[in-house]
Amino acid sequence: MGGTATIASSCTTELTLMTRTEKLILLKNVVANVLRGSMAALVAVLLPPFLTRLMSPNAYGAWSLILQISAYVGYLDFGIQTAVGRYVAHCNETGDVDRRDRIVSTSLAALTFAGVAGIIGTLLAASILPAVFRQMPSALLGDARAALVIVGISLAVGLPASLFNGVFVGLQRYEIPAITVGTSRALSAVLLVVVARRGGSLTSMAVATAAVNLISYAFQFLLYRGSALKLRLSPGLVSRAAANELLSYCFSLTIWSFAMLLVTGLDLMIVGHFQFEAVGAYAVAATLITFLVGLQQAVFNVMIPSTAVQHARGGADSLGSLMITATRYGLFLLLLGGLPLILGARQLLTVWAGAPYAVRGTTVLRLLVAANIVRLSAVPYAMTLIGTGQQRLVIATPLFEGFSNLLVSFFAAYYFGAVGVAVGTLVGSVIGVLGNFAYNMPRTIGFKLSRYLYIRDGLLRPCLCAIPVTTLALLAELHISPSRAESYVVFGGVLFTTLLLLWRWGLIEPERTKLRNLKFAI
Repeated sequence: MGGTATIASSCTTELTLMTRTEKLILLKNVVANVLRGSMAALVAVLLPPFLTRLMSPNAYGAWSLILQISAYVGYLDFGIQTAVGRYVAHCNETGDVDRRDRIVSTSLAALTFAGVAGIIGTLLAASILPAVFRQMPSALLGDARAALVIVGISLAVGLPASLFNGVFVGLQRYEIPAITVGTSRALSAVLLVVVARRGGSLTSMAVATAAVNLISYAFQFLLYRGSALKLRLSPGLVSRAAANELLSYCFSLTIWSFAMLLVTGLDLMIVGHFQFEAVGAYAVAATLITFLVGLQQAVFNVMIPSTAVQHARGGADSLGSLMITATRYGLFLLLLGGLPLILGARQLLTVWAGAPYAVRGTTVLRLLVAANIVRLSAVPYAMTLIGTGQQRLVIATPLFEGFSNLLVSFFAAYYFGAVGVAVGTLVGSVIGVLGNFAYNMPRTIGFKLSRYLYIRDGLLRPCLCAIPVTTLALLAELHISPSRAESYVVFGGVLFTTLLLLWRWGLIEPERTKLRNLKFAI
């Protein structure tokens, strides 16, 4: 327990270095980001049940492909929005205002060029759509191509506008992106349901989506103009030196984004190429993963500016301890959200999207949830790397994960269809985590990190607490079910054992002490 005590002491020291105002700002940012992620998760949960019942499976599958392909435009961000947030936070802390403004102005120019590239890429993708998805019904092809152009171009226009969200993040004003993004997603969902209920085409749905996107960009700009920000945005501030600095910072982020494109961005494309009739079911299953991804990203994205500030102050010694604690909490969140999805996959899909989607999607959902629990357990580590500017040290592992995911998914899809693609995602996630241990962590130099403590306290403690529920799930999968009378004893035993493990191993001693004091205070 000595290592655990050290971690607790380091985390306490790290938090002590923060002022009360900084702690409140961090808490506000966490809440705002969670609300933003919750809105994304809420839309992801509430929208498909309407669309799957209002649209034919082929039409819903085509719409899912349109959204997937048009989302590729977002990869042209090249991590610039994240870089803007980091540099604004870091430069404000160090007082280097000129450097900050040069970075932001250069970023706007780069995002504008990226938007033009996005428009060209969207038109190209629409032109080759029939050749890629030969199994798509011919009656849907023309409508799908028009919808892809409309949605893709609207997202390309949004690339320059994303700069303002990056600025607000750097200023730790997370509530502003939360409001704009959350509201636009909710409004878009409502309009899609209205259009679908009226029998609207894919093109009509695309027009509704694009209109909301454009309105949200205008709103972001108006909020920026109306705020009391003292940033200078000028073509005269665009410089080669700032571009080189951005390139150096964003190169690894671009590699990471490309790797994530290989991990999750091509799944529907592969399914659509080999088994188009399963696209809708795979999309429904993948949509539920948005809940896990959105929650994890919402909670831990706030680590980027916070770790950037602490790194600027020279607090690197305690960042590793703080990251391990964040990993433990993060894995608890993943297990809390993911295990119910695995246990009740078939029943959930049947009620949520309909029996036809449950038949094809149950195994896919279980595999995708397991894969993302493994992969997302590394989010706190990744956020700490970005915040301390070390992401450039670890670009080989994401590529290895991405290409292994793509290769396994492609060949497995040839034999097993949609299930094979999900297997590829699971294989890639395991390879990525192993790569962190074997390659990335030994290269981390900006903060002290014990791989032993990371595995023991960050990963094994939460996993140990999940053993009773996981065992029960395996027994149910093997159709070993107790009688009605015995089930109460079994569930009671599982609950008691889980709580006991949580108290004994899930929490560290300082946390147990705080809970005891809280009990006595009450």
